[in-house]
Amino acid sequence: MKKIILGIEGMHCDGCVNRLTKVLKGLDGVEDAKVSLQNKNAEIEYDDDKLELDDIEQAVSDAGFEAIE
Repeated sequence: MKKIILGIEGMHCDGCVNRLTKVLKGLDGVEDAKVSLQNKNAEIEYDDDKLELDDIEQAVSDAGFEAIE
């Protein structure tokens, strides 16, 4: 398992947090995801044998947000 913290741009409300959390937790290989509006980031624990960081960043982008390493 690998744990990363990505900065997230574009979140404005709890709805954004809930949407992004659902997207991240829906990715095959993500064990846990905690999204914080206050900290403007996402803490993600994932299996790097199943998923790459690029895949996570693409999912964030597809959800309408920007991931910042």
